[in-house]
Amino acid sequence: MSLPGDVATLGRSGVPVTSLSFGAAALGNLFAPVTDEAAVAAVEAAWDAGIRYFDTAPHYGLGLSERRLGDALRGRARDTYTLSTKVGRLLVADGRGGTDGEGFAVPATHRRVWDFSGDGIRRSVEDSLQRLGLDRIDVVYLHDPDDHAEQAFREGYPALERLRAEGTVRAIGAGMNQTAMLTRFLRDTDVDAVLCAGRYTLLDQRAADSLLPEAAARGKSVVVGGVFNSGLLADPRPGATYDYAPASMDLLGRALRTEAVAARHGVPLRAAALRFPFGQAAVASVLVGARSAAEVADATAMFATRVPARMWEELRGEGLLGADVPVPVEVGKQP
Repeated sequence: MSLPGDVATLGRSGVPVTSLSFGAAALGNLFAPVTDEAAVAAVEAAWDAGIRYFDTAPHYGLGLSERRLGDALRGRARDTYTLSTKVGRLLVADGRGGTDGEGFAVPATHRRVWDFSGDGIRRSVEDSLQRLGLDRIDVVYLHDPDDHAEQAFREGYPALERLRAEGTVRAIGAGMNQTAMLTRFLRDTDVDAVLCAGRYTLLDQRAADSLLPEAAARGKSVVVGGVFNSGLLADPRPGATYDYAPASMDLLGRALRTEAVAARHGVPLRAAALRFPFGQAAVASVLVGARSAAEVADATAMFATRVPARMWEELRGEGLLGADVPVPVEVGKQP
């Protein structure tokens, strides 16, 4: 059974990541404000739990997440942790005032400008280095290039290759909520890893169709995010969200049935959701967001929960997992 601090390597890059990784979107005041003190406490709790991989992006709170994460890690030796950020949205100063309109409770001091050009990628990395207070970034992902595929492949990706060759970046990839374009990155480029959010969960295994087999065949890694599908698999109840929208009754019913099966084996649904991706050999890390030390403590406790093989078998028997979906194999005696 992997623990939060167990280490894997992203592809052939030599960049280490822990099995459980810290998603810092909430440090950018996602949906609600987070104090500076709570942000630091969350990062410190993750560190104390053995987590050494931290993920952020300029998009998260118009740079606030990057600044807070950089501040929280400032006293740590640079070679003792792995940090990833993203490119594709440049932050341009904007004096219009008001509050950010993209889900972050921050003043609208900047606007996001889509830019996957070579110059835009380099400028984005330089800006991130300044906000983070670092001289290099371990992993950089092209962030949500869904509507900018041509520029991302023609200009953005080669720019990341150059930054990797220069040593400013150690590993490169793409992060998205879909699988088709991520699979194309694996096939057509020399990315080290991809970050796939929401497409390999107990409710959605689309990444198993082509993305995960392609990664395994090519020796690439997948970081899995969104294992709770934005809330439904954390707390299934009427009004819960699935991919940031109210969950349908069908999805809610499946989540509740899955929760009931897990409960019969003494496993919280959150624990099952966090463990599930590790049935796939290409999965290097599961990314979970947190806004407080308490949320980190819950995530690490859930991640360390032993999930018996009989639970997965019952999920198959109930038709909640396909017969060919691989599941994690826990080492040691099964309860």
